Amino acid sequence: MRIGIVLLPQDRWAQARPRWERAEEYGFDHAWTYDHLASRSLADEPWFATVPLLAAVAVVTERIRLGTWVASPNFRHPVPFAKDLMGLDDLSGGRLIAGIGAGGTGFDADVLGPGPTPSVRADRFAEFVELLDALLTSPATEHVGEHFTAHDARMIPGCVQQPRLPFAIAANGPRALRLAARLGEGWVTYGPSTHGDGAGTAAEQEEWWQGLERLVERFDAAVCEVGRTRPVDRYLNLDGAPVFSLASAQVMREGVERASALGFTDVVVHWPRAEGVYAGSEAVLEEVAGELGTLQAVLPMARGTA
Repeated sequence: MRIGIVLLPQDRWAQARPRWERAEEYGFDHAWTYDHLASRSLADEPWFATVPLLAAVAVVTERIRLGTWVASPNFRHPVPFAKDLMGLDDLSGGRLIAGIGAGGTGFDADVLGPGPTPSVRADRFAEFVELLDALLTSPATEHVGEHFTAHDARMIPGCVQQPRLPFAIAANGPRALRLAARLGEGWVTYGPSTHGDGAGTAAEQEEWWQGLERLVERFDAAVCEVGRTRPVDRYLNLDGAPVFSLASAQVMREGVERASALGFTDVVVHWPRAEGVYAGSEAVLEEVAGELGTLQAVLPMARGTA
């Protein structure tokens, strides 16, 4: 089991840098930041841009993989974003993972104008992923689509990771699940939707796990439907659950064990904040960090062709 952590892009670099360095020192396998312009309940708080932040992190770390959790076409165009990804892959020495999703209905959806309907959003996302794939595997790309155009778009010298850096595709709905099964090196999910604050009840937590099991079955079906034979990594954000993953070390242990039983290869948690969303204690984070070796030794149960 690989274990990752999300650090929100809220602090100036002088304060943020030690945390990113500690994430690597603790032994986390990957570290991520959100790719938003602002974020829901935190819209009036500090919030920095993703690409320059990951560029800075790339040059002060050596081992830990880095990624976007997750980028979307809400405000990204595939051509300049592919160039950004190629650059980050180079700066990190081939440690970048492109976490990408369709984009939700929060602040980012309307900041550039009225957001699309769910159906159009799904169409746009499919074209976004397919064009990113083409751009990052070709020195020059031509594309005229419903949502995006690329004219002689150059991506030279290409990614450090070949044939391109890996995509971890966020998906819960049928079309996105098929897209993740077809083009993703990884599948990302928060599990079934909840509206809690991280302090849910035991019954709510159990209901979430049961819903997650049904979602895994739908992804297995999508893998079979597209005829995929290559393995696919499976990323679960444990903080999609009603109970915050770092509420205690025991909650974290149970999360890793149950995720493993469902076939997940990776779990992701959030660095605890002082208050509000993902509020928790850094003492619990340090306790979990001391157990990372044991948690990482938990082996996922194979499912389907993955």
